[in-house]
Amino acid sequence: MSQDQHGDLSAFSMLDLFRMEADSQTQILTDGLLAMERHAGDAAAVEAMMRAAHSIKGAAAIVGLQVVVQLAHGMEDSFVAAQHGRLKLTPERVDVLLSGVDLIVQLSRLDDAGAEAWLAANAAQIEQTLNAIAGIAELPELPALPSAPAPVPLPTPAADEELESAAAPAPRAGAPAKAQAQNFDKLLSLASESRINAHQMHPFIGALQRFKRNQSSLFSAIEHLHVAIARSGDAGLMEKSLLALQKTQPLKQFMLEHIADIETYERRLLAVSQGMVDEVLALRMRPFRDGIHAFPRMVRDLARSLGKEVQLEIEGEDTLVDRDILAKIESPLNHMLRNAIDHGMEGAYERIDAGKEALGTIRMEARHRAGMLSIEISDDGRGVDLEKIRQSVIERKMASPAMAAALSPGELLEFLFLPAFSLKATPNQLSGRGVGLDIVHETIRQQNGTVRLESEPGRGFRALITLPLTQSIVRALVIDVHGEAYAIPIVKVESVVRVPQADIHTLENKQFFELKGEHLGLVSAAQVLELGEAANHAEDLPVVVIGRGKQSYALVVDAIRGEQSLAVQAIDPIFGKMRDISAAALLDDGEPVLILDVPDLLLSIDKLLHEGGLHQLAQAGHTQQRRAKRILVVDDSLTVREMERKLLLARGFEVDVAIDGIDGWNVVRSGEYDLVITDVDMPRMDGIELVALIKKDLHLHKLPVMIVSYKDRPEDRARGLSAGADYYLTKGSFHDETLLDAVADLIGDARL
Repeated sequence: MSQDQHGDLSAFSMLDLFRMEADSQTQILTDGLLAMERHAGDAAAVEAMMRAAHSIKGAAAIVGLQVVVQLAHGMEDSFVAAQHGRLKLTPERVDVLLSGVDLIVQLSRLDDAGAEAWLAANAAQIEQTLNAIAGIAELPELPALPSAPAPVPLPTPAADEELESAAAPAPRAGAPAKAQAQNFDKLLSLASESRINAHQMHPFIGALQRFKRNQSSLFSAIEHLHVAIARSGDAGLMEKSLLALQKTQPLKQFMLEHIADIETYERRLLAVSQGMVDEVLALRMRPFRDGIHAFPRMVRDLARSLGKEVQLEIEGEDTLVDRDILAKIESPLNHMLRNAIDHGMEGAYERIDAGKEALGTIRMEARHRAGMLSIEISDDGRGVDLEKIRQSVIERKMASPAMAAALSPGELLEFLFLPAFSLKATPNQLSGRGVGLDIVHETIRQQNGTVRLESEPGRGFRALITLPLTQSIVRALVIDVHGEAYAIPIVKVESVVRVPQADIHTLENKQFFELKGEHLGLVSAAQVLELGEAANHAEDLPVVVIGRGKQSYALVVDAIRGEQSLAVQAIDPIFGKMRDISAAALLDDGEPVLILDVPDLLLSIDKLLHEGGLHQLAQAGHTQQRRAKRILVVDDSLTVREMERKLLLARGFEVDVAIDGIDGWNVVRSGEYDLVITDVDMPRMDGIELVALIKKDLHLHKLPVMIVSYKDRPEDRARGLSAGADYYLTKGSFHDETLLDAVADLIGDARL
């Protein structure tokens, strides 16, 4: 291990250095043993393991860990025997050697204070492992050796058992991760500010360019004046104009040269500042292997514990990933692998009967694709029984039989992400309790990623995970809402369109338009973010489509600025989790911007839909034409009905009538009204019941209702207002203007 890898090593104790050594060398031992198990006679693997065991033995002797010296010596003897063909590393022998590797890892993590107590508590187990390793070299022809029990693990913080790795990777030695992360964040913040400062020169240069154009016009005018004077033949004026022309030429040349210098300086400053950002981001990146190095061992051990034969093939180990993302996706990937082994992989005999090899294979591939990190996990197991999912959905009353029958394979697989949803009849230590895939989905969602499942019954299962390469820089769409800038991560944007007013339709107080054959609901971004009424758009509506499938919405914004790369700044924890907001950033011009949390936005939109409180953004047809407001008059008296209808028509309102409460209830639900005027005493259903139904209805509860009745006692008025009426007017006391004034108080003029 070179000093270049860890910088100045003088700050580390000998025990720290031993831990670093053990960490890297035990990984070589693990990888080599797994390779030897599948490809016997791999001379390069044996040679590498011999060197690793020898290095561990020497380092352990220096720090006085005699148990590790004995373990490494016994393992080295085994590798020598294997190298000379005297020993075959069968799965049973590999079990014993791997248990020795585990013990070395655990002993390397002991501190001086607790070492003696731990060694005393586990003396019998340590002795058993030492004897088992020694027995491998002494009895090379032994057909099968019992696996040595795994050493007792060191105390670790509690973790969710569904996401806890069966063979959790050791923490890397070195500077504390938290302090390192803080240093990276500070560097990135400084680099971002440098880039913003460079961009802020642009308006200044633009002003200079405008000044240059104005001065060029002035210089040109002086030159034309000089030519005109020369033609006039006036010698005195000719001399003065020539002097003025000579004085302006150096000024013109000076201005042109220095503006060019400033432009060059701006380009260099932008290049340097962007280079600083890129370099800081590069420091945060780690190869994919750093997060998954323990997975092959975990897959091998877990499969053997279940009586199965499974290997893990990994492609793209050198793919670079942000260290924070790598740390957060380790558990989800671990669970996906465990799920594949337990649920998807068949036993050896079952695989052979199905025409497959006894050895099952899980493949994990990481690559950069379209500026994102793409991780694919696939296996050649039995896949998922889609009909079993469909039946479970029906049994849990998540959908009717008819609706479940219409669900596509992709929609059925989405149910696996729901909490407490499991297809396993009998739970065990690994699965069946409905905990896991929902946490996987949530963890990936929190990283602004997506996960999609595919299955081919009898052939295998595949999970496709897409994540940002880094959380430090996000490519975002910048929009304006209510005069403020907001940003939406590009990965969460499905499309950006402009919707003509004439393409907007209204149904049940909801507005929508058609995009690629699908109806998308229109929602005001200003309303969702609780910023007030949406801006009025004279022509097309700027719209950002977010969400997927049935949970897709068209977010109407004031304006769309375009895409920018933003350096993400975490919001101070003192504010807690802000609804609909995930982080903050600075735009290139230094303007602060909040980054929207799209999953939160979708939940907020769903809530508004259920409450029936969406603002109307435009009317069906051409919204620039002001329509007349509609009023429904409900009264069983023909005379009163007609009088009210004529009064309202004369004032410019559109008026419909109903002859009693039942008729009024049917009519008000079938059309869009701005006001209901109802009598109280009517057959079949009275006005009080009608008011109560309207105010309890999800879509009508905000509709103003006026009661007009001959009953003028205080208790009658109180009864009507208690039912939810917005206005109570007595027929015996009003004349024409009284009714019209009351209507104006409730809904204003006749035209919108």
